Amino acid sequence: MADAKVIPFDDDRSRSGSASRPARRRTGAGSGGGRGDGSTAPVSALPGGRLPESPSGGAEGAQDPQQPQEEAVGGVGAPADAGGGWDRRIAGGLAFLRRRVTGDYEVDEFGYDKELTDQVLMSALRPLADKYFRVEVKGIENIPSDGGALIVANHSGTLPLDGLMLQVAVHDNHPAERHLRLLAADLVFHLPVVNELARKAGHTLACAEDAQRLLELGEIVGVMPEGFKGIGKPFGDRYKLQRFGRGGFVSTALRAGAPIVPCSIVGAEEIYPMIGNAKTLARLLGFPYFPITPTFPWLGPLGAVPLPTKWTIQFGEPIPTDGYPPEAAEDPMLMFNLTDQVREQIQHTLYKLLVQRRSVFF
Repeated sequence: MADAKVIPFDDDRSRSGSASRPARRRTGAGSGGGRGDGSTAPVSALPGGRLPESPSGGAEGAQDPQQPQEEAVGGVGAPADAGGGWDRRIAGGLAFLRRRVTGDYEVDEFGYDKELTDQVLMSALRPLADKYFRVEVKGIENIPSDGGALIVANHSGTLPLDGLMLQVAVHDNHPAERHLRLLAADLVFHLPVVNELARKAGHTLACAEDAQRLLELGEIVGVMPEGFKGIGKPFGDRYKLQRFGRGGFVSTALRAGAPIVPCSIVGAEEIYPMIGNAKTLARLLGFPYFPITPTFPWLGPLGAVPLPTKWTIQFGEPIPTDGYPPEAAEDPMLMFNLTDQVREQIQHTLYKLLVQRRSVFF
């Protein structure tokens, strides 16, 4: 298998047809039975038992109209929603499955499937973020409520779980429930299954053209400029930022006029403490590195379970770019200065969070 090739983020080469790919709606022959907007018909609650009438003409035990209505579902005194809630969930799940089978759902020009991301992928990742890593989010107000923005974060952890946790953190903590569109290396799109899931979740190739297109569409875009240098660094270099490349992300933000939001992630470095790198095996498999940790590969599949560290994700003050002239994107000195400013802000915040942290696991 050939060595993994990382496409530089600041590569200006054109990808034919990417700017003109229209959003498309997946439809199938069996989609005529559902509603056109993909919604489901309301499901009524199961009826309760009819109360016997009293001699005065009223129902015995009739409730005051001001009190919440109760049904005989689930036992005496059970609220009306006790049965109806499950009915609605089941009906919603069946409607979702019907749309998936018939193809009656939408994907955008990059392959992003919002419905699948919200109802399946985010639901699967949320327990990992909330219960396992207990991610604490700070500075979420620094992400704009609308319009494009570029989130630039440090990268670590041997496996790219930090990008997925960052995606959950933005969506679940932002008042507007915004979605993060991550830029990934080409290796992600060469792996079976992972390739399709990444596209469905809204991720796209880390090239300047796609990033600028997403920003101009008003999306929140995430980039981790350290790339494999950051995620595959040894445990002894934890929380020491690697080189940020040639500043391609700054050039893209300048062209789109989008603010840059620095982001610092603490906790990911310790999930897989990388104490060695089997370079020969990595070359044979076509990977940029093959990690050796205290548990992997010694414990087999069990060694692939990440350690339950405590995470903190902090978003810094946005750096505006809309005040620069159009030709600023071609100024190498300006790009160098802005790249260094973003990098220093992330590194400084990392050190501050590490000082505040009580323990790796608490």
